[in-house]
Amino acid sequence: MGQMIEITAKDGGRFNAYLALPASGKGPGVVIGQEIFGVNANMRAVADNYAEEGYVALVPDLFWRLEPGIELGYDEQAFAKAIDLFKRFDIDKGIEDIAATVDTLRQRDEVEHAGIGFVGFCLGGKLAYLTATRTDVSCSVGYYGMGIEDLLDEAANIKGRLVLHFAADDGYCPADAREKIKAGLAKLPKAEIYVYPGVDHAFARVGGMHYDKPAALMAHERTVAAFKKEIGPNFDLSALWEQHVLEEFGNRDVPATMATMVAEPYVNHIPTMTGGVGYAELSRFYQHHFVHGNPPDMKLVPISRTIGALQIVDEFILSFTHTTEIDWMLPGVEPTGKQVQIPMIGVIKFRGDKLCHEHIYWDQASVLVQVGLLDPQGLPVAGAETAHKLLDESQPSNRLMKRWQDSEGR
Repeated sequence: MGQMIEITAKDGGRFNAYLALPASGKGPGVVIGQEIFGVNANMRAVADNYAEEGYVALVPDLFWRLEPGIELGYDEQAFAKAIDLFKRFDIDKGIEDIAATVDTLRQRDEVEHAGIGFVGFCLGGKLAYLTATRTDVSCSVGYYGMGIEDLLDEAANIKGRLVLHFAADDGYCPADAREKIKAGLAKLPKAEIYVYPGVDHAFARVGGMHYDKPAALMAHERTVAAFKKEIGPNFDLSALWEQHVLEEFGNRDVPATMATMVAEPYVNHIPTMTGGVGYAELSRFYQHHFVHGNPPDMKLVPISRTIGALQIVDEFILSFTHTTEIDWMLPGVEPTGKQVQIPMIGVIKFRGDKLCHEHIYWDQASVLVQVGLLDPQGLPVAGAETAHKLLDESQPSNRLMKRWQDSEGR
């Protein structure tokens, strides 16, 4: 997605940086601080991801003074080489090079906001803290930075937002070091510190031995939320979702539906594991098993909507008459003609101004009861009553609890 550009250092030297642009060609600027393995394929992929989030992302080669253009893998030999580079790396010069990168990014025509963000990993995590103390970035985010507890005398210089992500099992930054950092930053109004239990150093490195997807997703969402507070971009997620739903259910237009999504989206209907991963599979699913196969009277009634930095959580009631075979909800079940009302939850995540994924939840037992495939007698399940009670909370509770009457008057 990106290209290499050249940056002039404060002392006159020149070094390369990987530049990735959002689909729109413009957006706020974010500098990305490398790990000790150089600007390798992993760091370029990180930049591409931030570009898809709507940022003009720039990854400077911070090892250029030692070995320009170094790209290392993660085997034992590469790790030894990376440690050697790390030991010889001049932190102060590195921050000067980051400052030069910030200036270069701010001057580019593609950057729409005067404020610049920084996010760094491993070595870059430590540099994130120092970037916050020694430059004018609006928001700096560090992942599992090492040695920050020894640099807290610089904390008073921080004027922007600082977000630090730590792994609870990280031997490079143990609990006592994290406590010192928390105490040293406690008085800063825009300092956020997050510790992720049960994970180790480099938990956000995709494909790494310590990669932990849940922790990485949480940290990324918090990172982008912090950037949005300070530099944007701010999209109307509700309007974007409404447009997707209109194309999907109103116009039943598969190409238009796919156009509202990222290049490689995915949809997961949790109870039946239907949907698709990637453009080709999801487009096939929408075309042949979803958009044109839903009953003509299918309707969504919104109940509530919660909008976050990167996602929407929708609560709604889906109703339909089972007049067609619904592959995604009742695969292999012939139409029964039954009426169905079911509460549903949709977790819709965005990357930039496009939908990234949908996680859709409902009570499959309730659906089966309503179409006559499951006898609720003696089972702790209910039919359309679940939807009725969501709309009218005065409907009786606890009818499935045989011992409910035993507690009356107690």
